[in-house]
Amino acid sequence: MEGNTQDLSGGMSGLNTVPDIINFANEEAKVLEKWRTEKTFEKQLQESKDRPRYTFYDGPPFATGLPHYGHLLAGTIKDVITRWAAGDGYYVERRFGWDCHGLPVEFEVDKAIGIKGPADVYAMGIDKYNAECRSIVMRYSTEWEQAVERMGRWIDFKNDYKTLYPWFMESVWWAFSELVKKGLVYRGVKVMPFSTSCSTPLSNFEAGQNYKDVVDPAVHIGFRLDENPNRLMVAWTTTPWTLPSNLALAVHPELEYVVAKDKTSGIEYVVLECRLSELKNENVEIIEKVKGSAFVGKTYQPLFPYFANLKEERGAFRVLPGTFITTDQGTGVVHQAPYFGEVDFQCCLENGVITKDMKPICPVDETGKYTSEVPDYVGVYVKEADKAIMKRLKESGHLIRQGECKHSYPFCWRSDTPLLYKAVPSWFIRVESLVPRLLASNDQTYWVPQFVKEKRFGNWLRDARDWAVSRNRFWGTPINMWVSDDLEEMVCPGSIAELEKLSGQKITDIHRESVDHITIPSKTGRGMLKRVSEVFDCWFESGSMPYAQNHYPFENKKAFEDNFPADFIAEGIDQTRGWFYTLIVLSTALFNKPPFKNLICNGLVLASDGQKMSKRLKNYPDPMEVVNKYGADALRLYLINSPVVRGENLRFREEGVRDILKDVFLPWFNAYRFFVQNVQLYEHQTGEAFALTEQKLENVMDRWIESFTSSLVKFVRKEMSEYHLYAVVTPLTRFFDTLTNCYIRLNRRRIKGDEGETDRLHSLSALGLVLITVNRLMAPFTPFFCEHVWANLSKIAGSTSSSIHLERLPHPNADLIDEEVERRVSSMRETIDLVRVIRERNKRPIKTPLRTVVVINRNQQFLSDLESLSSYLLSETNVQKLVVSQEKEKYGITLKAEPNFKLLGARLKGDQKKVADYLKNKATEEELEKFLVDGQYRDIIDEENE
Repeated sequence: MEGNTQDLSGGMSGLNTVPDIINFANEEAKVLEKWRTEKTFEKQLQESKDRPRYTFYDGPPFATGLPHYGHLLAGTIKDVITRWAAGDGYYVERRFGWDCHGLPVEFEVDKAIGIKGPADVYAMGIDKYNAECRSIVMRYSTEWEQAVERMGRWIDFKNDYKTLYPWFMESVWWAFSELVKKGLVYRGVKVMPFSTSCSTPLSNFEAGQNYKDVVDPAVHIGFRLDENPNRLMVAWTTTPWTLPSNLALAVHPELEYVVAKDKTSGIEYVVLECRLSELKNENVEIIEKVKGSAFVGKTYQPLFPYFANLKEERGAFRVLPGTFITTDQGTGVVHQAPYFGEVDFQCCLENGVITKDMKPICPVDETGKYTSEVPDYVGVYVKEADKAIMKRLKESGHLIRQGECKHSYPFCWRSDTPLLYKAVPSWFIRVESLVPRLLASNDQTYWVPQFVKEKRFGNWLRDARDWAVSRNRFWGTPINMWVSDDLEEMVCPGSIAELEKLSGQKITDIHRESVDHITIPSKTGRGMLKRVSEVFDCWFESGSMPYAQNHYPFENKKAFEDNFPADFIAEGIDQTRGWFYTLIVLSTALFNKPPFKNLICNGLVLASDGQKMSKRLKNYPDPMEVVNKYGADALRLYLINSPVVRGENLRFREEGVRDILKDVFLPWFNAYRFFVQNVQLYEHQTGEAFALTEQKLENVMDRWIESFTSSLVKFVRKEMSEYHLYAVVTPLTRFFDTLTNCYIRLNRRRIKGDEGETDRLHSLSALGLVLITVNRLMAPFTPFFCEHVWANLSKIAGSTSSSIHLERLPHPNADLIDEEVERRVSSMRETIDLVRVIRERNKRPIKTPLRTVVVINRNQQFLSDLESLSSYLLSETNVQKLVVSQEKEKYGITLKAEPNFKLLGARLKGDQKKVADYLKNKATEEELEKFLVDGQYRDIIDEENE
């Protein structure tokens, strides 16, 4: 925008000259330095400490990896909301959290120092191993702090919480001990990937690291029904070694099964009808067709005698219903060895074959060899026993067919040996018993978007299983359970002080190396109680953070209880099964209330091609390079003005960040520069100091821009109260286009003084007030540029605040809102846009004056609005005369229907073409007129079908 380029800095108002160009990223660096030097964040916290509290919880990331766009997105959402709350009159404590324990840390250490399994750790010493873990926990903390600060996020790193702090861990102990007191903890088993060479269970993450194609035996085994030993239920398996542990069979109750009889031997085989070919027997005839439900409940003869007693004791060796069964492989009859398969375990549990806390039927030791429970194969590695087992079953007449199967199978990433799926003793929380209360807690929360709460998260809660919270690892919070050798006596100290009292030892840290050796004398004559070896799942720790970050209940008891649940949390949609879930489980179990009131759940940030962002593929630009190129404000606006804030995914495009700079920040900067230039010009020419006038503005355009701005404030406040980031960013960003291309463009002559000094002062005041108001409104969204502008505009704003972020957010001024004026200007803007389109289509540039513009509209109010602003309309369109009319026939105008194919397709499906064709080619003028009046159309489909 043009203006007097003479340097008029430091005029009577004190406004500094704004340069013609700006490097947004460089200016942000200066703002960052100002915040650091002046301790602006600390000052905001200090000034607001006596205000009502707004509580925010920060989900802890691991610092063993670098921050990515997903972290920056969630951090931006958190920063916008907490800055908004602080600007709205609340004290908002913002503490950064770090997840320090668990697999990601151990995984890195094991790779670095060559740890192959637990034996290596014990040989090294848990103290030395955990020291290695501790040394890398904060490996990238500096990069994290730099990235978070550079994105403009205000959060306290000094007063942080780390899950490795003893005081944090003590609160985790308290939480677990409370669950024990409530009867919500039990010891059971969990089927997990197990490395027999390392003698340790692996996480699903570890198990997924090393899949290989292998050839395994594939056998079809016949199970003789008790009621008819000549009839065999035929099951298929690639793990013959699990057959000695078989306790049940499963069939799909709704699918069709057949009984096929061998014409020669007379033996009958039961398989799915569609899988009959699995028998590879052309000499069979089908003698029965029945649903799978016909076999449910029938009992059969055990293949092996080892656990035959469970037939009477537990109702084992019977056929169970299993809707998990598919028709794409096998026979439709599935062998169930519940302690060697997760699905088998759940099926047998649901049908009462096993219980959660019974002694496991798992005759395989940590090295993968059979125990004495299977005397025929004791000491034999299970996969090496396959051949012997198949030979025995062949001799007994149970082996129907033997072959091989090539498939993908998980191997241990450390030892490169095949994994087994095996039951591992674990500590569980009885989540299933909490489901009604979990759903009640969820009902008390507000989510954006709402469908994630009701569908994805709600369904996850409804189907919640008991939670295995123990891990067979070293670097973590040790489970605070001391037990006797027979597990009959258990003590769960809920604090360091309680453990000191029970053990008689002084304790300073509670990691494994500090507590594993501590014993507690038995009160029932069972000798000394020893701590169980497991540590907590790190999700248990992060789920405990609301109270653990406050060292509750040992400190800050009232402060925590007065401000719980949190007002707000935010993370990605992947946390519906992670942090959101663990938070609500523990909060409901401990306090019978939800852990938060409001939640924003963002979608995922993908590469521009829709693939997952990958360092290996290098399919995305480095976040900090983007920030240093375009500025953090531009990246912030790009991220929160996208589908991700509605829980959808975003395909990241660097061009999108650049467009935000071009479409939002440059118009904003130009409007600000134009204002300052003209204030300085006013002072230079009049010799008077510029001050915002307090007189009521009479000019219709001044009244409009003030009303338009106040309406924007009202709208943004309403939507922000409902956490609708997706609704507010677009109107905010479009505001600057409206300001520059409508208000400034139509009032340039007034602002420059061409229409008198009074009009000049009023128009400058209107522009200044609007810029100040919107600057305060935008501060939580674009903290850097708002601070940059505030450093200058604060001189005329009547404020002594050294930072825009120490100011309060604006409130809408009801006296300024004039809906009639907004309607009139809206009609004018719509018409101006149409004139520009017509000029462009007819190749008549705006410099070419036109004699007349005719506007036809059936709405008289619309036409009257145009007439009231005709001078602006004619000036902007370079037309000499405006004619308005309701008589379209006079000007040869006819109505035409343009079908909305997307909308019609969604509503009419296959009838879309029929309706669209009618609207475009057959609808009469009279019908379209009637439609415009009534808003309804007759039933085209029915008439077309007559």
